[in-house]
Amino acid sequence: MATGRTHRPATRSRGIPEATVARLPLYLRALTALSERSVPTVSSEELAAAAGVNSAKLRKDFSYLGSYGTRGVGYDVEYLVYQISRELGLTQDWPVVIVGIGNLGAALANYGGFASRGFRVAALIDADPGMAGKPVAGIPVQHTDELEKIIQDDGVSIGVIATPAGAAQQVCDRLVAAGVTSILNFAPTVLSVPDGVDVRKVDLSIELQILAFHEQRKAGEEAAADAVPHVAARKQPSTDQGPDGDVPAVMPA
Repeated sequence: MATGRTHRPATRSRGIPEATVARLPLYLRALTALSERSVPTVSSEELAAAAGVNSAKLRKDFSYLGSYGTRGVGYDVEYLVYQISRELGLTQDWPVVIVGIGNLGAALANYGGFASRGFRVAALIDADPGMAGKPVAGIPVQHTDELEKIIQDDGVSIGVIATPAGAAQQVCDRLVAAGVTSILNFAPTVLSVPDGVDVRKVDLSIELQILAFHEQRKAGEEAAADAVPHVAARKQPSTDQGPDGDVPAVMPA
């Protein structure tokens, strides 16, 4: 199997839009579930629903891959799994280093989904000398002094940063200088990188803040809806109308 340093995925050279690239893993996850259930074919509507997109967008995305399906039959599940995996570069081995083995870094090291998707954790790195040699997920932690050597020896091109924010940029600079060209950043800070280096940021606190915004908005809408009947009740017109229905009737003296 080829290693991650031999060649890069072909998505950019083929002109696939970034938005489409971002949806390919969603399709692959849905297709993998179908494959595990031995489903041979799937329609665009069924696959779009499973991936959480509309079918027109799915068909447009697949057109960039040169896959158009068969009318009345749909898409071949196994072939699409292979095709999308190839475009994402998952048919080859990608060695990954994780830097920062605190609670988050350790959780990432123990995540079983990396290996099944073509990502091999080549090394775990931490600045704490007391962590050196301790096994996490069966892999001994190594000190940051070994970072550059590990990257060169293992042909690493993808680095994961799970350090505190204050250390993230320095770690990023060292990764890039050693030859890493793709970084997954879990540190709560924005990294500065040169051209040719890709960074994907994962900030769980930002995602929670966005959810809090939506919860607050929903609570406000519910409160406003509850207030409407009370306002309507206060504005209810009097039913004591005269025979013409316009003015109250005058009682006789």
